[in-house]
Amino acid sequence: MSGIATQDSVPQDLSGELTPPYSKHGSSASRIGDHCANDPPLDPSVKSSGEIVKLAETDIYISKPSDLESQGTCLLLLLTNGVGVNSVANQLQADHFAREGYFVTMPDLFEGDPAPNASTVTSHVESQELLEQIKFKAAEGIKGFMIDMWLARHTPEKTMPIIEKVLAAIKEEYGDKNYTVSLGTYVVGYCFGGKYALRLAATDLIIAGAVAHGTLVSKEDIINIRKPVSFACVENDNFFPDDLREEGQKFLQENNIEHEMRVYEGVPHGFGVYGSYSEEHIKAAQKQVFRQFLDFMSKH
Repeated sequence: MSGIATQDSVPQDLSGELTPPYSKHGSSASRIGDHCANDPPLDPSVKSSGEIVKLAETDIYISKPSDLESQGTCLLLLLTNGVGVNSVANQLQADHFAREGYFVTMPDLFEGDPAPNASTVTSHVESQELLEQIKFKAAEGIKGFMIDMWLARHTPEKTMPIIEKVLAAIKEEYGDKNYTVSLGTYVVGYCFGGKYALRLAATDLIIAGAVAHGTLVSKEDIINIRKPVSFACVENDNFFPDDLREEGQKFLQENNIEHEMRVYEGVPHGFGVYGSYSEEHIKAAQKQVFRQFLDFMSKH
């Protein structure tokens, strides 16, 4: 079901050309996967248990551990896929970490503008009859154009300041004032959020991080890592290609940067986010990724 990439599979250097969909600068083609813009299947009876508050002019989903210890706990910053903070699946993912003792904060990275999904594309066509007349390729072009426009609104220059502002506000509200989150900060990023988890791993703002099936990750995002990071990757993932992953791993190994790189086979991009999948191997891999991240963070 899963495996760990080995040194034997790693290319010789990190400076060569990268194959599509990446440019020589390591930038992804301007697309994100359907799993980043749509919720996974969910059992409607399952409900989230946290709350949305507003700090630093940003909506933040907060999920607290049931037994906050008097000496405080660790802060976990959860950076979402394109579906965003109002996704029940993302909220349930935050709740899972809270049950393990983390004080989880999940900010709205998109200021109320989540990624367009299939229903959004349909609403932009005049009628279902007209939609049926459009060839599949043309429909995909509409969706791709909408995703490109959305990504143009949510660049690193726009997203990183939101994260930094929110992180400072959370620490002031729950750290400096009442010491609830006094034991250090960790970050977990899924899909879109994975890129920004890596960017935080290049700073002193966190202790360690984890990334599940990151998208739009560049070569620079990897070579700037300075803090321990755990990667959960999908085999043959167009949104985080094998060559970039292998080149990145070689760099991290040669520069003695603590990391973990696990590759999961036969699962879709986005599988790490909580969902009520019917396929047993996907459900098992989802649990395995969650345990992978918990074990890694507990070591730091």
